Amino acid sequence: MHRPHPDPPEAGSADIGVFGGSGFYEWLGSTQPITMDTPYGEPSGAIAIAEVAGRRVAFLPRHGPRHTIPPHLVNYRANVWAMHELGVRRIIGPSAVGSLQPQLHPGDLVIADQFIDRTAGRADTYYPGPEVVHVSAADPYCPELRRLAARCAGDRSLRFQATGTVVVVQGPRFSTRAESRWYGRMGWDLIGMTQYPEVILARELEMCYLNLSLVTDYDAGLEGSPDIGAVQAHDVLRVLGENIARLRNVLTALVPMIPAAPTCTCQRALEGARV
Repeated sequence: MHRPHPDPPEAGSADIGVFGGSGFYEWLGSTQPITMDTPYGEPSGAIAIAEVAGRRVAFLPRHGPRHTIPPHLVNYRANVWAMHELGVRRIIGPSAVGSLQPQLHPGDLVIADQFIDRTAGRADTYYPGPEVVHVSAADPYCPELRRLAARCAGDRSLRFQATGTVVVVQGPRFSTRAESRWYGRMGWDLIGMTQYPEVILARELEMCYLNLSLVTDYDAGLEGSPDIGAVQAHDVLRVLGENIARLRNVLTALVPMIPAAPTCTCQRALEGARV
């Protein structure tokens, strides 16, 4: 079994990576994309690398450039591995999500700090044996990047929430009303389909990971609000289209704020984790 030790970064490397989510397939303009292969297969597409505010940034749409890969079939291991092989140590993972709480509205930005995994069958570790690692997931999202993102959103007077729990479902279907009611009554804030195992794979490779969740809908609707119906895919794309420029602006402002040397412990995640 291949052990998780990516090759040294190749020419044109980057230290910050961005996974584009639904409706976010381009960002860095006209660059020469890099086609890569990994021990885990091909990533979702070619990776664009460009300079943003003096920093080298790699960009990969997780669903492919034309959204041809559903969430349960994304090759998360290949995507994260490819970023690491390019030298990326900080990953930003924007995603479209549904709101499970009435105070979170379409167009709001949530900086997730916790997740609940409700997926099944996804390849979610680089250590399937015989080398065994029990990586800590108590605080899965980088605290340093979360603080910077909150400052960035606040400086731009955006509607945002600095914390939030996202329940990750298998997809590609949306929730039943019963499921959505259950998730909301559990106190969870958001529902999405891609945060797991992306964030944990980054932790296994000792990379910082930040989620920026853009609320696009109310999942199966809001209790007590019969005028708010269940989400349809075209609703998600419409709200994304209305807000994608703001998301890009946040990313462009956030990148130069990220310090070269981290103050968090994400990049020492394997210390004490090996059996």
